[in-house]
Amino acid sequence: MRAILPGKPQARLQALCTTEWEGLRLVVYISGNGLMIFSGPHDLVQTIYHEDDEGLVAVAIDEHSGKIATANSYEVLIYRPYGKEDGLLKWSLQCTIPRSPQEPADVTLSWGTDGELLIGSTSLRLFQTANEELEIWRRALSKPTRIAEFSCDADLIASTGHYDRLVKLWRRQSYGADDTRFDFSYLPHPTAVTAIHWRRPHTRVQASEHVLYSVCADYKIRIWAAMDQHRVQGLQLWAEIDMQDSVQPRQLNSKVHSQDRFAFIIDSQDFSRTTAAILKEAAKLQAANVESKEQHALEHLAEIAKSNPEICVVLDRHGHMSAWGLENVGCKARKPTDIFNVAHVENFDVGFLNSAGHIDHNTILASFCRSQPDAPFVLLAHHLDGRIEWLGCRLDELFAPFPQQKRIRQKILWTGHDGPIKRIVRSASGKAVMSRTNDNEALIWTQGFGGSDLGLTRRCSLRCPEHIHRSWLLQEGNFAANLHHASISLWDARLSPATQVGHVPFDIEGHPICLVQLPKPHLDIKTIHIATITSKKSGILWEIQLPEGSDYQPEVRRPSPPSLKYVCAFELDIDDNIAFMLPIDPAGSAMWTSSSLDTFSKDIAISYSQDGRLRAWTAAIDSDETAVKWLVTSTVETGIKDPSLASASSIRKTALVDGSMTGLTIWDMRSGQLEHSVQYTELELIRDLDWSSTPDDQAILAVGFPHQVVMLAQMRYDYLNAGAAWAPIRSINIKDSTPHPIGDSTWLGSGNLLIGSGNQLFIYDKSVDPSNNTISGLALPEHKHGKPDLFDLITILNGPLPLFHPQFISQCILAGKVDQAQKILQGLCKALKFFTDGDTLDNFVSLSPDIFTVEAQTLNGGTLDYRARYGDADDETKPHIEEVAASLNETLSQLSIPQLSSQEQMHLADMIDCVSTVIKHQRSMDENATRYLLFFRQHMIRKSQTTPKRAGITHREIAWAYHSDSQDILVDLTSRQFQNRMLWADARDCGLFMWINDVNALRAQLETIARNEYAKTDEKNPIDCSLYYLALRKKNVLVGLWRMAAWNREQASTQRLLSNNFQEARWKTAALKNAYALLGKRRFEYAAAFFLLAGNLQDAVNVCLHHIRDLQLAVAIARVYEGDDGSVLRLLLTDKVLPQAALEGDRWLATWAFWMLGKRDLALRCLISPIHTLLDTLESPKMQARSYLANDPALVVLYKQLRGRTLQTLKGASRISPKEEWDFVIQNARLYDRMGCDLLALDLVRNWEFLLQPKEVPSQTQRPPDPRKMLRRRSSLVVDDLSNPKSPTGMKAGLGKPPPQKVFEEPEANSLLDNFGF
Repeated sequence: MRAILPGKPQARLQALCTTEWEGLRLVVYISGNGLMIFSGPHDLVQTIYHEDDEGLVAVAIDEHSGKIATANSYEVLIYRPYGKEDGLLKWSLQCTIPRSPQEPADVTLSWGTDGELLIGSTSLRLFQTANEELEIWRRALSKPTRIAEFSCDADLIASTGHYDRLVKLWRRQSYGADDTRFDFSYLPHPTAVTAIHWRRPHTRVQASEHVLYSVCADYKIRIWAAMDQHRVQGLQLWAEIDMQDSVQPRQLNSKVHSQDRFAFIIDSQDFSRTTAAILKEAAKLQAANVESKEQHALEHLAEIAKSNPEICVVLDRHGHMSAWGLENVGCKARKPTDIFNVAHVENFDVGFLNSAGHIDHNTILASFCRSQPDAPFVLLAHHLDGRIEWLGCRLDELFAPFPQQKRIRQKILWTGHDGPIKRIVRSASGKAVMSRTNDNEALIWTQGFGGSDLGLTRRCSLRCPEHIHRSWLLQEGNFAANLHHASISLWDARLSPATQVGHVPFDIEGHPICLVQLPKPHLDIKTIHIATITSKKSGILWEIQLPEGSDYQPEVRRPSPPSLKYVCAFELDIDDNIAFMLPIDPAGSAMWTSSSLDTFSKDIAISYSQDGRLRAWTAAIDSDETAVKWLVTSTVETGIKDPSLASASSIRKTALVDGSMTGLTIWDMRSGQLEHSVQYTELELIRDLDWSSTPDDQAILAVGFPHQVVMLAQMRYDYLNAGAAWAPIRSINIKDSTPHPIGDSTWLGSGNLLIGSGNQLFIYDKSVDPSNNTISGLALPEHKHGKPDLFDLITILNGPLPLFHPQFISQCILAGKVDQAQKILQGLCKALKFFTDGDTLDNFVSLSPDIFTVEAQTLNGGTLDYRARYGDADDETKPHIEEVAASLNETLSQLSIPQLSSQEQMHLADMIDCVSTVIKHQRSMDENATRYLLFFRQHMIRKSQTTPKRAGITHREIAWAYHSDSQDILVDLTSRQFQNRMLWADARDCGLFMWINDVNALRAQLETIARNEYAKTDEKNPIDCSLYYLALRKKNVLVGLWRMAAWNREQASTQRLLSNNFQEARWKTAALKNAYALLGKRRFEYAAAFFLLAGNLQDAVNVCLHHIRDLQLAVAIARVYEGDDGSVLRLLLTDKVLPQAALEGDRWLATWAFWMLGKRDLALRCLISPIHTLLDTLESPKMQARSYLANDPALVVLYKQLRGRTLQTLKGASRISPKEEWDFVIQNARLYDRMGCDLLALDLVRNWEFLLQPKEVPSQTQRPPDPRKMLRRRSSLVVDDLSNPKSPTGMKAGLGKPPPQKVFEEPEANSLLDNFGF
């Protein structure tokens, strides 16, 4: 549903026309250079704009062909319809008819029969437009015509000029394009003729009986008819109706009395047809024994309709109406009863202005009837001040002889601008908006129309003599402040038009780029401070004093007139320049702040520089209101050069558009992280950004393109699936309604979206279609019926999750709350036992929130105290987890849970299976192993369910397994998952060779993979396992395998080559040559094997990295070939892995790499600090590194676990300031909240323990304090890795000195062949 403000109609006699064409009622009017075509009060069929800005002056529509003719000062344009048969009715330009430059701008248009078009100005010209435009008749006039109109059969033309007392009646003498002739006669009037109307025939007989109604300045309606066909004068005066005498007030002493009269004619054709339909409907109601309260009105209407009269209705400005019936019009012997009174009633409200002192206060009326049961009679009131009212009622209600409160009701009001809308400004609450055009004409609108919050009511117009640079609405549109290039003005908008009540010039360095209202500690609607900031970082503050009253009251205005005065000038204290600055979109928030000026104060403005630096600003006025202080509350380095557009919301979200106007990014100003990034095509340039928010502060962003608006909604963070933080939920395309590009858009306070395009304003409500393709991919519960509200939809996509949501259960496992996860499943099983469709399901499944905030008893290494975990006596009576999982999965396959979508319910079933597996092995492994096992199991389930190739285990799971003390169990479980036939692709999916600590176990696993790679095909190709055996330095095994590969054509040459001693330089060179040759043939893995054969580990690792693009393979080869202390591995981690982690913001990969290098302090610090600050690199991180995905809340779990594990990690923690740690914890609590895991956020902030800080800073001569004293709970399990320097291998073991390196002895090939079944 939408409302339309189509544009301000032109103040012309022929600005509006209507007709019924092929059963379709069409209403057409002109606004500026636009043509608006409607088929109903809310049904905009098409908008057509002329190519230039020349305003249109007249419009006419042909009831026979549906063609529309419109004109401006230099040409007439004819549009023809197409696509009606396909249900896609539109009009396209058929031809243009040029006008003479000497003609005045005003012109009249009238359609005849067979495509004839009459154009009247200084001459009357008749054109045939059936195929192509052809002038068939022309007649010059002594004075320009004001009205020229064909009769219904096109035999007669009635024309008159400006202030003319004569109506010239043209009678057609002959037809045909070659010989069209007219003669004329005059119809004299005592005063100037103001309007004419030809009667529409009711029957074929009436078609030849021409009847003309003329209205004069003497307030009389004259009826002309062909009473004597033989007289020279074609029509004769049949009767007169005095409009002054027709409408008289009921009270003689009435103060509301006006001399102005208005009239319209209801033709007998429309009246009879509509009356018959009303009486037929009433007969059906009576047959159904339905009592009608308006029976008397129906009887009165039936009595009127007996003689099929014409109805002449006369009105005044105060709702008085007099209706007259005309019978036997044209009869020579007129009887007194041929003109009779139908009704004389009150409360006929047609939005007339109360005075007629200006031409704009006049109104032109047109009526028609249509087949709508609720309002079959329609009155179009074209007010020349720029409004068209569509009014409707039933005829029995209109002419009811008894009093009624409201006889006719307004269906729609068409108004707006007559020029393209350039800018729309909203008030802080969104209840008032100002729309502005290029010619500095503004309209102020207030929300609320007819009891609905969808429409806008025009409050007043504002025309400013100076160029309006920026605007600000005050007191919900009662006042407006306009910023000009060298001055500021204050306008009173309580009456229309608005009046200027204050003007202050200024002289300041730079050009003004921003106008912003400053908040105050207390809500004061009388005193308002606004400021402007220039491109040179200078600014001026003004004070505005406003009266308290909202409506105009002269007695209020006199003692306290609005005032505008200069307060002070100021400078912004920043180093770089400001490219642009704009106020925060208030999105419904009030303009007030705390009394102190700090980073917790509400942001009021946002600025960006040419290099993409975003700053959020707040300000405070001192106590004596003579100075202002500005403060930067947050700064974000986006790295986007030359931004073109930005917009910020009151909840600290900022959207930024790049210089190409195709890239959009959304930033969280509080945390400085990137939440969304999207690149549109070059055909979709971003022109506008508008923020709104739900009542619970969930953000919505409207992204404006030339012809459409895309709404992006805030989503929950999803770190486990790397889900998008923002998603499109609605797309509005206006191309079908108007070809004009969008000028501006804004949100109204109720959540409706206002779009300005051309002369028009479109208002779109909050309803969203769930079946729309835009939101079909979102996780929405399927129990919702109908069209949900936009705010309701966003609440579903955000807010707290139910405890049984798969994401909440996953985060419980990561946070070490396995027992709580088990209780959730047990509670859900119990809740679903008697659950049926339609029932409500408790989000907490009868669990107390306190169970999530009880601090767990854990060891420093992350191993849970089993006695504390399994000491409950009730565990014996509770159902086993496998029984619970089986019961839940059976129930979930039969029922739909209201809070979950179908996809989330499937993920819940998978999660139940994973949690069951984890709990089954829980007693035999530590927490880190359970974390890895949960997501490894989940990965394997999803891998088996989906056809597309999925990404493997992430670096987060690798880090958990790496720090686990139960790796032997994990290796066994993962191997069994692949039936003990693990290939390298499977090992890469598991991350196996990155998290196994024991190098000997690593070599054993690689040897197993080598055997499986060799035996994976029936032909058993030695090439498949060459890289792995050569990494294990088992060349003899490979030689034995080649000996049995007789089928391979490379057997002989490979055997000869492998039989040589590659310690010699000659054969090393031969191996290198083969390696480079294989690189040229793109056999990269085999090439890496030959590099290893030549003893060149570095080149083999480079091939794995740059050609195979397999980091895990490079790490595996380096670790197996020369151990964890090897130089190649250290170089790989230092030069490749860590820079990659810094560029991508991968903290999990960075902490693993630092720990592998023995830099445990940095392994801890990189969980909090930006990674690139810990490296000696000048390369700036990618935008991906700034993403919210780089700040996984599970990092806080790993940080807490590692912080007290060794002296090195404690030393690293001591280098993290308390504020950094505080910000880290609070930031992760916010992340939990954004994920919908509010209980985990509460647990984090409630149970977090900060390290004790030393009371005194030690001097240089003193020994540094023992880091263990920083722990609040003393533990003997902190590993001392600072006492003696250790190699990385020894540091990895974590205890004492490193064990001696064993000398590797290569076994004979024959001793290993039994492993392959030979």
